[in-house]
Amino acid sequence: MAGEIKHVEHEADRITHQLFTKLNQTFVTPFDPEDIHALGAALDDVLDYIEDAAFRISAYRVDPVPSGVAELTGIIHACCLRLETAIGKLRDQKNTLEDCIEINRLENAADDLVRKLVARLFVEESDAITLIKHKEIYEVLESATDRCEDVADVLQTVIVKNS
Repeated sequence: MAGEIKHVEHEADRITHQLFTKLNQTFVTPFDPEDIHALGAALDDVLDYIEDAAFRISAYRVDPVPSGVAELTGIIHACCLRLETAIGKLRDQKNTLEDCIEINRLENAADDLVRKLVARLFVEESDAITLIKHKEIYEVLESATDRCEDVADVLQTVIVKNS
């Protein structure tokens, strides 16, 4: 699974580089080129954190996957689906505010979940190495939701500038 995610992340990097190249060659863009650049970079960051979490689970040979990871990845998935919807609306020049608010709510839910998981980890886990591994995985996954929120912030800036 980590290998598949790494492949997707590399493909996204390739697309991001193409986007930046085209931005440097194009004089007329549908939005401010700086905003397009910021959006591309922010989306790339989301994938970087998802790939980093998958790498850590694999490299740390974590088995079974820590409790809470499924719920966290579900939140990340929900954020990404809302980002997809919001970007589609942006393309059609529709308001993305509702999607951005939902992404913010999901990011807050991830914050709360990680706090609970880490607190429980320090109570229940007696092996220091396992504790460190699980804590890092939780924190990297939560950082992916932070990056989703960053994308939502860029989307809101684009909407405000172009309304």
